[in-house]
Amino acid sequence: MAKVKVNLGKASYEIEIRRGLLEEVGERIKTITPKAEKVAVITDDNVSAIYGARFKKILEKSGFEVRIISFPAGEESKNLGTFGNVLNTLAEFDMSRSDVLVTLSGGVPGDLGGFAASAYMRGIPFYQIPTSILAQIDSSVGGKVAVDLPGGKNLAGAFYQPKGVFIDPDLLETLPTRYVHDGLAEAVKYGCIGDSELFEIFESLKDREDLKAHMEEIILHCVLQKARVVEEDQFDNGGRQVLNFGHTIGHGIERYFNYGTYTHGEGVAMGMSLITARSEKLGITEKGTTERLLAVLKKLSLPTSIGIPAHELIPEIMHDKKRRGRNITLVLLEKIGKSKLLTISTDELSKYISTGQA
Repeated sequence: MAKVKVNLGKASYEIEIRRGLLEEVGERIKTITPKAEKVAVITDDNVSAIYGARFKKILEKSGFEVRIISFPAGEESKNLGTFGNVLNTLAEFDMSRSDVLVTLSGGVPGDLGGFAASAYMRGIPFYQIPTSILAQIDSSVGGKVAVDLPGGKNLAGAFYQPKGVFIDPDLLETLPTRYVHDGLAEAVKYGCIGDSELFEIFESLKDREDLKAHMEEIILHCVLQKARVVEEDQFDNGGRQVLNFGHTIGHGIERYFNYGTYTHGEGVAMGMSLITARSEKLGITEKGTTERLLAVLKKLSLPTSIGIPAHELIPEIMHDKKRRGRNITLVLLEKIGKSKLLTISTDELSKYISTGQA
């Protein structure tokens, strides 16, 4: 088993990574939070149908009273209405401050469930059990929990760290191929911004079986990098913004299509491709970087371009959380494995945020 400690003082916790770990989660929760008697499991209807009954038995075997709280899968459920329903269900289950909430899910229930844990009784312990690649390598680590508002993604939320994260790569076996690739876009991001060795793993992959053989290694590389960045900037005020590489354009694309046409990872893949093509032309990024990036993304069947005129996409980008008044911070590559933050006036966006073919 690989273990990664996230050192945040009193809010520190461990991330555990091992195939078959799901079966041991009940006992791990009992050890870390021994006063807990009830467990509320936040999930979506897709994950619940596959793992809900099995996980309920695992927790009950460890002596917990369990309530599964499920809602329709998809970003459209990550709203204040669903959030309120979850809080009401926790109250109906008569949860106390010593009981725990567990997210068994991809990113949407993970974000919403964590936010509910931060708000219910002003905060109860919670654990993340990510079931998608995107959640295992990124969103389950770091304590950023939120819901969407009509004005944009993740605009209502908190920084609230879990008591533990349990990553079982076996849970990825049931993912549709598109969502495997979706999550791997974020893994490619980690290679780009600070881990050239990870990026080279992607360059070396031959086929799906080769990818499967390297999956635990890929997850560990990403988690180690995410943990170190979070330790340095827990509240996303500085260096942590480097994790947003590809997201400024990516979130704009998602919003432009009302979160229905492209997955998050697909948006990030296009965002990384398009901004790197621009920064390379501007002389900021080492020559040949875009070509290497596009080759890896295409190997993973991820899109690298989009036919939206920049003047239509820029208004959507203006909702980005990285904007501060008339300034916005972009994440650019100097080369594979090395990135930088660049704060510009929003009037300059068109110089960096052009769209079309990377």
